[in-house]
Amino acid sequence: MKTKKILYILITALIINSILIYELLNEKEVGLEKKIVTKIVDGDTIVVEGGQKVRLIGIDCDERGERCYNEAKNRLKELVWEKVVFLESESEKKDVYNRDLRYIFLDEKNINAAMVEEGLCVARFESKSKYMEKIKYAEKSAIEKKKGCKWDS
Repeated sequence: MKTKKILYILITALIINSILIYELLNEKEVGLEKKIVTKIVDGDTIVVEGGQKVRLIGIDCDERGERCYNEAKNRLKELVWEKVVFLESESEKKDVYNRDLRYIFLDEKNINAAMVEEGLCVARFESKSKYMEKIKYAEKSAIEKKKGCKWDS
């Protein structure tokens, strides 16, 4: 009887572990897309394979002709261009220009937060967001350290 109970527990644990591993390996099941970045539009917009335009959630970078435009665009290019990234969406999936709204991750690094933390963009949220506190904290840190072209006087 004891052996049967232990066997039941082991089989149950194996099934649960298999389900968890499957969800971790199958990015679409956990709301992630795996894509290659093919173009950098500016500091907060990229294009990924298949021509999908992606706007980074929670950040706002300077537009062409403004102070930090080139630095932000070049840094985003250094970070993600021609690399495999993971895109994570929230409930609002598109912006008014029909770009997909996503968080971008590279090697588990939140690129949206990194751009703000480096003082290249500002935090901007219309509503509550999953990584809002992290990105706002990154902005506060960049301001305090006078980091990047946004905050260096």
